[in-house]
Amino acid sequence: MKKTFLFALLLLLCATFGIVEAQRTELPAFVTDSLDSYINKGLADWNIPGLSVAVVKDGKVVVMKGYGVTKVGGTEAVDENTLFMIGSNTKAFTSTALAILQEAGKVELNDKVQKWMPEFRLRDTLASNDIRICDLLSHRIGFETFQGDFTYWTSNLTRAEIIKKMALVHAPYPFRTHWGYCNAAFVAAGELIPRITGRQWEDVIRDSILIPLNMNRTLLLTSETKNVTNIASPHTIVGNKTEVIPFANLDNLAAAGSIMSSAKDMSNWLLAQLDNGMLNNKQTIPANAILALRTPHSIIASDPRDNKLTHFYLYGLGLSINDFDGKMYYSHTGGVDGFLSVVIFMPEENLGIVVMTNNDQNRFFLNVANEIRDAFLGLPYKNYSKSSLAQFNSSKQQADARLDSLRNVAKQGNKPSLPLESFVGKYNNELYGDIFLSTEKGKLKIAFTNHPTLIGNLEYLSNDTFLCTYSNPEMGIMEMPFRIKDGKVEGLTLTVSDFLEFLPYDFVKVD
Repeated sequence: MKKTFLFALLLLLCATFGIVEAQRTELPAFVTDSLDSYINKGLADWNIPGLSVAVVKDGKVVVMKGYGVTKVGGTEAVDENTLFMIGSNTKAFTSTALAILQEAGKVELNDKVQKWMPEFRLRDTLASNDIRICDLLSHRIGFETFQGDFTYWTSNLTRAEIIKKMALVHAPYPFRTHWGYCNAAFVAAGELIPRITGRQWEDVIRDSILIPLNMNRTLLLTSETKNVTNIASPHTIVGNKTEVIPFANLDNLAAAGSIMSSAKDMSNWLLAQLDNGMLNNKQTIPANAILALRTPHSIIASDPRDNKLTHFYLYGLGLSINDFDGKMYYSHTGGVDGFLSVVIFMPEENLGIVVMTNNDQNRFFLNVANEIRDAFLGLPYKNYSKSSLAQFNSSKQQADARLDSLRNVAKQGNKPSLPLESFVGKYNNELYGDIFLSTEKGKLKIAFTNHPTLIGNLEYLSNDTFLCTYSNPEMGIMEMPFRIKDGKVEGLTLTVSDFLEFLPYDFVKVD
């Protein structure tokens, strides 16, 4: 009985951590009275197994809690130490490490990339010769957003191979004229660190950022998760069911998105951001390194209308920049297989927020952060979750209806204009490389050179178009048209879910 009482008492203390801190800092009513119920309802509405949140205000942690469970159907509760993959919130760590090296006099963020990596190439010779480190960190190299990601994402390519393939990308925009989100650029930036220091990206991040900030549970690579406890499992929605999926191995894209952290560790990151690199009265990160990330380099969009809370959207170095309610607002989101997260900080309000979830099909992670933000700014409660859930469900219903329609076509038993054996063989795309089509039990399937465990299963629709169901649900279920001329298959057009990449890949049949 004593053990039971003690356990209950400990749970109560953990659950009321934010309330204890609230006695020291005046918190808005939404945070003290409604946050728990709002999040618990949202987890149920959005089918999210677990969520973790931390809020810092005026130099103190005022909320740090976990909700739900680490795995659907499980009993292990999420707490402030539970690890979640933070995806592209990794980018600010990579940028900070390079800014620290600049403060140490070892590099300049305006250095040409080829100064440190002479072999670096883009298809555009002018861009290749003049691209700077800050260009890599601000997504202004001319690529379309996510361009090339299917080639790299969860692939067996090395970091060096990813960088080499950047020279094969047909960038749709001139250098420095357009903001286009580019994960490969951050891989290149991360691989400059070994050229500058003689040490690997992960070692420099750990020693220059994680250890000084006491981020002791934070992991830098997917390969470090073995035997780690208190870790959230990744989930996605397949059909209408929330399912556990494998961790995405992003070690080759580490500098762009592989970090895994907890609310407790991320609260230290936020505290340092809001105090110009200070933590516990110690200068853990140089102030100028912190400020370097907030210098705008790219214009994303602007809207000057007076009735808008936000008028401009810019991008610094691994960090989004905009105004909100008349104040500067710095943020970034992170999305990888099974996880979504957001980091926000507003220096003028001395306010920082991090929210992490382990389901990649939700907008609730943003809803929570925005409700907390609005509450601290004294703005009216908007119930963001209600409106965004309605939009999400509407979009999902449309997507499901489209997929049902395609599956009904597949059931009609239509036949392609050529025998299936005519489609068998090797196909090549300059950027991706080779894929191989074969038949199995009277159906076509695709094997992928860069993704050895990925299979694409094809069902015929009509007009020489097949329905491709990827074995990895993150890749989607997509239409795949073939090009046929003079009785021969010339090639195919491959697409994946826009969670990974928007642009199509044209493959040519080579045998």
